[in-house]
Amino acid sequence: MQEVITVTQLTRYIKRLFAYDSILSDVCVMGEISNFKLHSSGHMYFTLKDESSVIRCVMFRSQNQMLKFKPKDGMKVIVRGYVSIYEAGGSYQLYPEYMEPAGLGNLYLAFEQLKQKLEKEGLFRPEIKKKIPYLPRSIAVVTSPTGAVIRDIINILFRRFPNAVLKLFPVQVQGEDAARQIAYALDFINRHKAADVIILARGGGSLEELWPFNEEIVAWSIYRSEIPVISAVGHETDFSISDFVADLRAPTPSAAAELVIPEKEMLVKNVMDLRLRLKKAITNRIQCERLKLEQLMKSPSMRHPLDRVNQKKMDLEIIRKNIADAMKRRIEKEKGMLSVLCGKLDVLSPLTVLARGYSITMKNGNIIKSAEQVHNGDKLDIILADGKIKCVAEKMEI
Repeated sequence: MQEVITVTQLTRYIKRLFAYDSILSDVCVMGEISNFKLHSSGHMYFTLKDESSVIRCVMFRSQNQMLKFKPKDGMKVIVRGYVSIYEAGGSYQLYPEYMEPAGLGNLYLAFEQLKQKLEKEGLFRPEIKKKIPYLPRSIAVVTSPTGAVIRDIINILFRRFPNAVLKLFPVQVQGEDAARQIAYALDFINRHKAADVIILARGGGSLEELWPFNEEIVAWSIYRSEIPVISAVGHETDFSISDFVADLRAPTPSAAAELVIPEKEMLVKNVMDLRLRLKKAITNRIQCERLKLEQLMKSPSMRHPLDRVNQKKMDLEIIRKNIADAMKRRIEKEKGMLSVLCGKLDVLSPLTVLARGYSITMKNGNIIKSAEQVHNGDKLDIILADGKIKCVAEKMEI
């Protein structure tokens, strides 16, 4: 009777066959990604399909960390890896160790994806761009200490402005550690306020050689920079992520050196022109004011300054006399009116009546107008023109 084996034994036997197969142990497969899922562990799970078939794929975190782009459903890719059996499920799977887009280059796709991502996050907004200082006191250059780039920048800077202060912050501009060094240099310059403006520069090269300037770590360092950054990476036709994030893009490192500082000779010429214009303006102003002064000196008020004062004194005296006359006339008029009123008042005055022999009888301060108001024994006051008589009523006759 044939030997009976377990499912596990059979699965492991098939897995060994896969492992020793020269094709299945190192195979390149092209297909379209579907059902893509990035697990919290960092592993990628997806299927590759074409018109007729599908195959499950698992790309472990240790391999997918090296990818320069983000896989997604519908993307056509070429993967290289090995085929093995997943024992728990009893199914074969492809385990990619390398992946690149089919049709588009790996780095180009990564560049486009990062560009779209950072643009959505607001790193390219025009309104956050800082103004490049017109005449910076010190200029920081982040680039390789060797090569033509730094020599060109130095030559152009000191030819345009011999007094310029240039500070070189040497970094690698290509290779795996380049992006980290560039980001650190930018942060260091900002932390120590080491310059008024920063030039981030590199000469031309392939997309792979320029890749450190497309790294997200560099983009965020430029975005965080409080000091204005000029990106001068590659040739005029080359564009990098740093160009979009920087406050100003220069087509070449040499152009950056021309943009960052004006020519001293032109500045001196402008100052001399301004000085000459200012001198002419002052001279013209002095001549104009002197002419005005001469005209003022010839005026009557300047030749006889007290004449105007004396004239005003005379005017003032006339006004004073007019006021005095007016007041005198008003007083005389008011006196006449007062006399008339006094005459009328005198006619109506009770004292005038008393002077003619009449008297006023009062009881307890009240005038007696009728005999009925008086009783026997009442004390009365009789007021005459020249005095008062106190008496007592003895008899009433009505």
